Amino acid sequence: MAGNLELLGSVLAKAKDEGRSALVGYLPAGFPSVDGGVAAMTAMIEGGCDVVEVGLPHSDPVLDGPVIQTADDIALRGGVRIRDVIRTVGEVHAATGAPILCMTYWNPVDRYGVERFAAELAEAGGAGCILPDLPVEESAVWRKAAEQHGLATVFVVAPSSRDERLAKITAAGSGFVYAASLMGVTGTRESVGQEARELVTRTRATTTLPVCVGLGVSNAVQAAEVAQFADGVIVGSAFVKRLLDAESPEAGLEGVRRLAGELVEGIRGARQVAS
Repeated sequence: MAGNLELLGSVLAKAKDEGRSALVGYLPAGFPSVDGGVAAMTAMIEGGCDVVEVGLPHSDPVLDGPVIQTADDIALRGGVRIRDVIRTVGEVHAATGAPILCMTYWNPVDRYGVERFAAELAEAGGAGCILPDLPVEESAVWRKAAEQHGLATVFVVAPSSRDERLAKITAAGSGFVYAASLMGVTGTRESVGQEARELVTRTRATTTLPVCVGLGVSNAVQAAEVAQFADGVIVGSAFVKRLLDAESPEAGLEGVRRLAGELVEGIRGARQVAS
């Protein structure tokens, strides 16, 4: 069974045709539990997310800030395994029809088996993988498996990436490019800022792939700011925080659903302002 790379492309293209950025939401699998995570991601899509990233919880994350680390710890203490991550991808896709990606560091995939991971992710209906710590130079084995199974390979670029480096990364990637809005880790920020806009401009000069911006977007105002120049707005920590702060599972689901709606409103308003 082929993965859903084409679905991802069509959903991002549809958002562009509608004159807006896509909303990409993130939660780690197994948080607050495996079934609770599936319900929360489904609620995010019901609220307005176009795409969801399912995080593979990691004990030593290099990109994740304290909020996502807290959620990862909860998931890992709950005994989450790679099979649970793949099940999460499959159940959320089956429930919503939306493109679902896995965001993971490279080591768990390498240890699980590259071909096995790609095959199982595709079988579950996954659209691809975001691999923030896999160097392009060492990615051939993964990219071959991903291509064979119809999966996107999404690489992360940062403001520190030089133009020639950007070209190398974007030439190897598929699906979209994940532009980290600033140097540092995930988390909410007061402002997303000029660095992100400049990075998107430089990245677009090297590729026709959509460029989606993440790290630091947490509310409708920031989403609107990013939506003026990016093809997609990626939000993670703010969704995690809604679940962490909720007084009950039901309140958590309502919180992430409402946040998705607020972010979509900001995004839709942004393009109207910009146009």
